[in-house]
Amino acid sequence: MTTGNPAKDSMIHLFAGGVAGTAGAIVTCPLEVVKTRLQSSSNKLLLENVCVPKIASTSGDDGRVTCKTIRSDQRRHISTLNPRLSTHMLTFSQHYASPASRSNNSTTLIRALKSIIEQEGPKALFRGLGPNLVGVAPSRAIYFCAYSQTKKYLNTYLPTDTAGVHIISASVAGFSASSLTNPIWFVKTRLQLDNRRNGQKLKTVDCVKQIYNKSGILGFYKGISASYMGISETVIHFVIYEAIKTHLVAKRMQRLGLDESLLDTAPRETRDFVEFMIAAAISKTIASCAAYPHEVARTRLREEGTKYRTFWQTLSVVFQEEGYRGLYRGLSIQLIRQIPNTAIMMATYELVIHLLTSDKKGQKSEASSADS
Repeated sequence: MTTGNPAKDSMIHLFAGGVAGTAGAIVTCPLEVVKTRLQSSSNKLLLENVCVPKIASTSGDDGRVTCKTIRSDQRRHISTLNPRLSTHMLTFSQHYASPASRSNNSTTLIRALKSIIEQEGPKALFRGLGPNLVGVAPSRAIYFCAYSQTKKYLNTYLPTDTAGVHIISASVAGFSASSLTNPIWFVKTRLQLDNRRNGQKLKTVDCVKQIYNKSGILGFYKGISASYMGISETVIHFVIYEAIKTHLVAKRMQRLGLDESLLDTAPRETRDFVEFMIAAAISKTIASCAAYPHEVARTRLREEGTKYRTFWQTLSVVFQEEGYRGLYRGLSIQLIRQIPNTAIMMATYELVIHLLTSDKKGQKSEASSADS
């Protein structure tokens, strides 16, 4: 999908990526808020479901106090700073819900959305949307532009559209987008974690001032190591997406009885964009499941005043205190959000590219016919 003009090509991909990212962000913002809250170590969602037992009871003749009445799935062990002391502090995992709600992801999502609306108002479902829209357009624009241009460049030196080309292109695109837009996502996460009542909510300007006054410019890049680790997710996503897309395109050309050399001039149908949406949903689901822990680590690193310092240290602390389940907190909501988000984004991207290049393709086709 090229126009023959590198500068115009880049602008088309920048615009298409921005429109696609914006469309997906607006539709799925409430799910993004719920997911971020669940990933946080201090989330208060579903708190009404916590079954608080008797904190302690005496045991034995010596009158020692124990915490045997607290079930293991409600505990979070935090060792004291002095390693020679055997004292441990037990805190309740605030995301604990009853077995019934844990077994039904849709129920969990509905209860979480209801809880936010009741406690903070409907507007809270779109908390962080401002920075999200400010960030998603340039982020997706940069990503898709870098991806398409890198792929185009590599295809001139390497076998065309191989897995290696897609891996390198996705890596370059992910690194570029993460490096340039991390401050925006950092502010967005802080705003989404703010669960104060209406009239007291943290404003974007105040949030930026707090971060800068406390940590300076570098404060806006906290958690970027997790974002870089998350590049693996985009690599997996695009490699699978491109493979499925190639297969679908080959089937379409076969169905239309056209040669692959006429791909750029072949008409697009609604069915094609539906297939792109399905391909995007499948590839993103696989990628999200494979690389999800980096999302939890990134959210924890962006929390204010926490014990989380580096990417691997954060993963280690979460695993020690909450087990493997802690590394996948919010995954179900992430999938519910990402599947429509990615499907909408990729289909919108393909549609905008098609609309912006269709006239040029038509002119090329007419010129070819005239020459012949």
